[in-house]
Amino acid sequence: MTDYLVRVISKSGSVRGLACVTTGLVNDICKRHGTLPTATAALGRALTGGTLMGAMLKTGQRVAMRFEGNGPLKKIIVEADSNGTVRGYTGDPNVHLLRPDGKLDVAGAIGKAGFLTVAKDLGLKEPYRGTVQLYSSQIAQDLAFYLVESEQIPSAVGLSEFLEIDGTVTAAGGFLLQAVPPVDPEVIETLMKRVEELPPLSEMLHEGATPEEILARIFPPEIPYDVLEKRELAFACSCGRERIERVLMSLGKKELASMRRDQHGAEVTCEFCGEHYRFNEADLDRLANEVDQE
Repeated sequence: MTDYLVRVISKSGSVRGLACVTTGLVNDICKRHGTLPTATAALGRALTGGTLMGAMLKTGQRVAMRFEGNGPLKKIIVEADSNGTVRGYTGDPNVHLLRPDGKLDVAGAIGKAGFLTVAKDLGLKEPYRGTVQLYSSQIAQDLAFYLVESEQIPSAVGLSEFLEIDGTVTAAGGFLLQAVPPVDPEVIETLMKRVEELPPLSEMLHEGATPEEILARIFPPEIPYDVLEKRELAFACSCGRERIERVLMSLGKKELASMRRDQHGAEVTCEFCGEHYRFNEADLDRLANEVDQE
């Protein structure tokens, strides 16, 4: 496996941890959207964060995250499921900002004022939805803040990437730690100290650290853990011609007739993967007829 995730739980059951490497899928998705370096870093972190959030769900469940700030990036949308697939895009992929120290300015690209909204499709009538203000606009801290504020779960999140001069992502990944009720303050304090003492995550990933090695650096010998699973990760988009047809039909016969008359067809591009779907006049006539039959 090139990209994969490992999920563990302490033997005492007081804390669970996840770590992943997402280099391949981040590269794949960012190349599809032609992101410039700062947009690549922001989207890459969000994709890794979405992957970690999705891995905590049950089979068949999905999570969608929306980072929306007042910066030039405008927004980041990421969707992930429990099976290890993820997709996402940015409001403007052509954003490249640098901080005075020369590092990528992800917070400036997203904007300091805004919100993070997380929606979980848990198979119920309505998705669970939570919204918090952006905490740092660095993605990782925002996710940790959301988990603490909205879901009342003490959490630590680390997300990072390593970009070459040409903008290629040569390493990406992250980790997520969560306390399991009843919370053990001593265990949490020990793990937070370990996280603070870690080398920069981007360096660890660039040096080839695996998810297993990242977790081993976080959990000390006095907090042993069991590995629950090792899961392959990949980019996947749920769009398809049939789904796009349903969207067009939802516009109604009047709008379909207008597109047929004025444009002699329709073209729809998926925001997540960039796939183009073309519909000629005959296609629109067929869809209009199907609207009548519903």
